[in-house]
Amino acid sequence: MTDRPYREDQLPFAGPGPTFAYTPLVLDPDKLGGADVVVIGAPCDVATSYRPGTRFGPRAIRDADIVGPPAMRPHPRRRIDPFQVLTIVDHGDVGTFPGRIESIHAQLRAAVAATLAAGAVPAVLGGDHSVSLPVLEALAERHGADGYAVIHLDAHGDVEMGIDEVDHGNPFSQAIQRGALLPHHHLVAGVRGYWPTTGEEMDHWGERGMRIVLMEEIAERGPAAVADELIATAAELAPRTYLTIDIDVLDPAFAPGTGTPEAGGLTSRELLTVAGRMAAELDLCGFDVVEVNPMVDPAGITALAAHATVLEVLAGMAARRARRTGG
Repeated sequence: MTDRPYREDQLPFAGPGPTFAYTPLVLDPDKLGGADVVVIGAPCDVATSYRPGTRFGPRAIRDADIVGPPAMRPHPRRRIDPFQVLTIVDHGDVGTFPGRIESIHAQLRAAVAATLAAGAVPAVLGGDHSVSLPVLEALAERHGADGYAVIHLDAHGDVEMGIDEVDHGNPFSQAIQRGALLPHHHLVAGVRGYWPTTGEEMDHWGERGMRIVLMEEIAERGPAAVADELIATAAELAPRTYLTIDIDVLDPAFAPGTGTPEAGGLTSRELLTVAGRMAAELDLCGFDVVEVNPMVDPAGITALAAHATVLEVLAGMAARRARRTGG
């Protein structure tokens, strides 16, 4: 048998492929200087509890592009092209070895730290939701746990308790336990379904200041009103905000390709509007779109929604930049 040595940090799972919206590929972390946004793929489904396949998510989100090169995507309503206002590069997928979550998280933490050190905003493509944990750890190391708030759009709270291992149902409770996130800085909206966050867990975190907005409240008040509250609260809590979007916040009619779908969610139009507003009105220190599973995604509509969500966030960031610089 031939011995084939490998290094876990040099094994991008998905292999070579198109960058996000055909932006320049910059693999060397020492050459990220000058970028405003760095796209990072996190191909991980080690922490998935139900349907595996999110390791293919970053490739699917990139492949969902329907325009082609060059990187020009003018926003019809904002009348702005984020790729003209912002310098956006793709850092590729983090080097991973499937099945080893510690390696995946370590590589992602390092990539995000390098991005932050370069003065850029990490845009992470998942992967299961466990990948948010190393991102938050890198943010806390850079800004302190009190230096940022989290707006979390998701069908699940992802704050499970009583489980020592990291999985995609507890990245935020894990971040709190590790001192990387303050409970009252975690604002989660879209929660519904019957698992995994229990009523007792919701009460526990609510008593510690965590804002958990059920989908029923969004339906009653309207997405715009809830977005108003989340934006105002995040801005009051900290000078910068991390936006994390689990694609299962969408109703399965718009996002069937995910690991743990829950009926009764947002429409894709509602998500695009809310995410774009948050990016335009808050100083984002990073964002992610996670839990896209192309293995169960008919016609790629979930990946398309995720791709559009990333574009909407980038357009919002560009609009904020242009407004602040007078451009």
